[in-house]
Amino acid sequence: MTACLAACGNAVAQQEFSALEQQQISIETKDLFERSNMFSVDFDCLPDEEYSFPLPVGKATVVNNGNDVEIVTTKGDAVKAMFGGVVRISRNHPQFGHVIVIRHDNGFETVYGHNAQNLVKVGDKVKAGQTIAIVGGKDDRVFCLFSIMVDGRRVNPEILVDVRSHNLRAQRVIVEKKGFNVDVRTERKNLADDNGVKNADANPFEKSDVVRLDLSTLKAGEWAYPLPGCKVISPYGGRRRHSGVDLKTKPNDNIRAAFAGVVTRSGPYSGYGNCIVIRHPNGLTTLYSHQSKNLVKAGQKVKAGQIIGLTGRTGRATTEHLHFEVHCPNGRKINPNIVFNHDTKRLQNAILTIRKGGGITSRRS
Repeated sequence: MTACLAACGNAVAQQEFSALEQQQISIETKDLFERSNMFSVDFDCLPDEEYSFPLPVGKATVVNNGNDVEIVTTKGDAVKAMFGGVVRISRNHPQFGHVIVIRHDNGFETVYGHNAQNLVKVGDKVKAGQTIAIVGGKDDRVFCLFSIMVDGRRVNPEILVDVRSHNLRAQRVIVEKKGFNVDVRTERKNLADDNGVKNADANPFEKSDVVRLDLSTLKAGEWAYPLPGCKVISPYGGRRRHSGVDLKTKPNDNIRAAFAGVVTRSGPYSGYGNCIVIRHPNGLTTLYSHQSKNLVKAGQKVKAGQIIGLTGRTGRATTEHLHFEVHCPNGRKINPNIVFNHDTKRLQNAILTIRKGGGITSRRS
């Protein structure tokens, strides 16, 4: 983390807290701006093991005018530390119940409220992803009230985290002290620069067994319909138990990768003929078959929209077309219509919950 942090004061290394710091949730961080009135954190270079969403399988909603996140989950779930740091508060609070505040090595602080049980005490050093509490709640509802602070001021959590996907935003965050106020601004990476190719071989389940993919938030360059201008000649399922959807335009038409990813198969494969399989860092795998020619090789990284092959009729096919499949992480095939609207040739307006052990559920975003 050290290489990602610039011009931060000495307070991040502090391990002893005054009586007031152990009682008061919102309190200025001593010496945070001692060396400079500004510091920055580059979250784009943060290793995966140095970040965790507090409740990876919970449903998160921004509440209280953008000050907090309410994460609803099931009884007995484990609350985890977002970053590494030192516990500043672990007590029963009249407003937030059993609450924990962690002062992090990057200058930020996080608050975890309404716990059923706190598992750490003041002064404990914790790692990102470490279990610090058992989730509690209020009025028969099971949830954690989570906040992010800097120098005692609450920060809109969506500045740092995509609340729907639970992912940390790849960006540089600049914190500047301006008189009595603290300004937090960001310099975001341009995702269109590589269309995800840089992280194409990332493991989406490294931090959690569940990945949430909000299709409505994907920008141009982050997805592509595999065969623009096509018509559906054979849908998914039916009496044939068709494992994908057949799309037709003309012979030797360009086939495009649906998302950035890594090619895991490229070559003849039984009745599929010339077949391409791409594993995507969003948890999905896509298959493209019957090509007259494959234009990519196994192990190659591809970007969303890249031309990967030409339509053909190799394998068991009676006409030139693309057979397109979408697979769960365990290899089970699902209806591609969960991801794409074949009439509009666009992504569905949906949030997908993808589980490491297999299975995908969809709900409208």
